Amino acid sequence: MQFVDEASIIVEAGKGGNGCLSFRREKYVPKGGPDGGDGGHGGSVHLVGDDALNTLIDFKYQRFYKAQNGQPGQGRQMSGRAGEDLLVKVPVGTTVIDEDTLEVIADVTEVGQVVLVGQGGRRGLGNIHFKSSTNRAPRRTTPGTEGERRNLRLEMKVMADVGLLGLPNAGKSTLIRAVSAAKPKVANYPFTTLVPNLGVVKLGQHEHFVMADIPGLIEGASDGAGLGLRFLKHLTRSRLLFHVVDVAPFDESDPVEAAEAIVRELGEFSPTLAELPRWLVLNKLDLLPEDEREAVAEEIVKRLDWDGPVFRVSAISGDGTDALVQAAHRWLTERRRLEHEDEEVAEHEREMRRRMEEEAVARTEARLGRKRSRDDEDDDDDFDDDDYDVEIEYAP
Repeated sequence: MQFVDEASIIVEAGKGGNGCLSFRREKYVPKGGPDGGDGGHGGSVHLVGDDALNTLIDFKYQRFYKAQNGQPGQGRQMSGRAGEDLLVKVPVGTTVIDEDTLEVIADVTEVGQVVLVGQGGRRGLGNIHFKSSTNRAPRRTTPGTEGERRNLRLEMKVMADVGLLGLPNAGKSTLIRAVSAAKPKVANYPFTTLVPNLGVVKLGQHEHFVMADIPGLIEGASDGAGLGLRFLKHLTRSRLLFHVVDVAPFDESDPVEAAEAIVRELGEFSPTLAELPRWLVLNKLDLLPEDEREAVAEEIVKRLDWDGPVFRVSAISGDGTDALVQAAHRWLTERRRLEHEDEEVAEHEREMRRRMEEEAVARTEARLGRKRSRDDEDDDDDFDDDDYDVEIEYAP
């Protein structure tokens, strides 16, 4: 199945039915008067959050969605039937943006959440509404109005409790394989991961959390380099970030410089995202001699001036991963409890989400603006965003 997290669609609500021009004509009723009925309202278009969907691939093949028109009115004061509303299912975590105005219409964050994106046209009035003492036979009706038509951009952000970030080949995919049932592709070359992968980390029968493996970032990701700009937005849904650092890079690069580059990219993309709780996960310690591991880890922590939680793991062997996920589960449980019991904490969380969304949308607007400029300068139809779609298999 292809993973598609961005799509452009057109929605058109139904037109309202026209009012009817009719006069009562019955035997023995010589002056029946007007009896034209009203038209029916046009159907509206709604988006509905559905947790059974995890990609926007359906919108790649069907991009036009139209609700039913209302039926015209009839004689004998019979109103036309209203058009049926159109309900379009979207993945939970979808942001809806008006492409013409770049206005954020809604953020679908809950299962069953319904968002109106196209208002149906209003019905027309039959001539029965226009009779008066001076106009006993009105020949006036009103037409139904057109339904709302909008060009929308859908952007899906994966819903996860914990987000993994780091350079390509830091071991993020190996880590999520070690602690969950997800089986993303793992290889010893950069950009093995091309799309986000979700894994459910189970700690008991009813205890679990969701972890997201985001494609590796490189310097300049916040400006569109590599895969970063397209996927950094997925981290804005997380409550906690694991900053995975390769302590023994195969190219002998400096792990500290790599970690600092990632922090800079977070801040450039969204200053609020950079403020999210972040834990340092030193990975691939198994590649170092046992007597050097602690010294290397301490040196990295010291040079980073890191004062937050630090975990030493080897994702490929599983060493240290259990302590990491247990600590994360305890932190997430306590955080949810505080948000439930303390309104101030809950309000702070909502405010951070709002700011991150605004900053992510601002980046999206800038990217769309640059794309429009390129399209205006170059009408080459050979290039398409769909060229970046890749095949992905989801673990059951």
